[in-house]
Amino acid sequence: MASILEALAPGSRVTILRLRSLGDCVLTTPAIALLKHARPDLRLRIVVEPRFAAVFAGNPDLDEVRSPTLFAAAGSAVCLNLHGGSRSLWMTAASLARHRVGFGHHAGAQLYNRRIPRAQEILGEERTVHTAEHLASAMFYLGVPRTEIPRARLYTTPWPEAPARYAVVHPFASAPHKQWPAEKFVAALERLQNDWQLTPIIIGAPTDDFTPFQAFRCVSGPLEQTKQILSGAKFFLGNDSGPAHMAAACGLPVTVLYGSSDPVVWAPWRTRAETFVSPAGLAQIKVDDVVASFSRLLTGVNA
Repeated sequence: MASILEALAPGSRVTILRLRSLGDCVLTTPAIALLKHARPDLRLRIVVEPRFAAVFAGNPDLDEVRSPTLFAAAGSAVCLNLHGGSRSLWMTAASLARHRVGFGHHAGAQLYNRRIPRAQEILGEERTVHTAEHLASAMFYLGVPRTEIPRARLYTTPWPEAPARYAVVHPFASAPHKQWPAEKFVAALERLQNDWQLTPIIIGAPTDDFTPFQAFRCVSGPLEQTKQILSGAKFFLGNDSGPAHMAAACGLPVTVLYGSSDPVVWAPWRTRAETFVSPAGLAQIKVDDVVASFSRLLTGVNA
């Protein structure tokens, strides 16, 4: 039986639904790259919430970045739902695409006419898979030849306010239990500054509390600015969160701290990285242990 890609006419439109969140969006870019490399003629559209659209801005593999509406996927030969929520499910159905594709484990998967098997079945390995592998498996199901899954990619311009040498630090997270204590971050920041001559740049959302970090430069700009800041950095330190995946996509060496999340599933993808895991609470992770990772990751990094 021919694969979906083999059945597509040249120049066909493929719409990918990836509405949110930040880390998921970043880790979708390797899958997009695989699809575009296999079929450069295809016109690829991504549907994503406006607050995350900057992840895909400037990506040469995409022809269009569109905000979610019921008919955002109209006019597609393939509608590939990587999101799986109820809204994206109805968008898939409303697309009237010849190939309405999504993972078989999605609730309401009966609305798809092509259901993607488990990633383990596609990859031929019965193990816990990384999110990037899970998303790439959808492309292999479509008919992309099996190959190495590339690093995530972000595209932007240089940050005009960049210091000569700096590290980006993201001490915030989506929930308090996912945050290393602020005083421990401050101690680690001082070591980055004093031992490695890296200016710490603290990033976060406007709603985050920057008070503990007032001795350092703090930036709470839009997502496009965060991309710019990360693109020129030498190092990243932060909690398990979307900016950690952005840093990995920029090829930075990263140190990331995990609480309840599984680092096998959410580890920095294809970059030099060290992870610290403490399901019982991030406060148990010692500053000296985190600082020790700096020398292992930063030795040899260009000035």
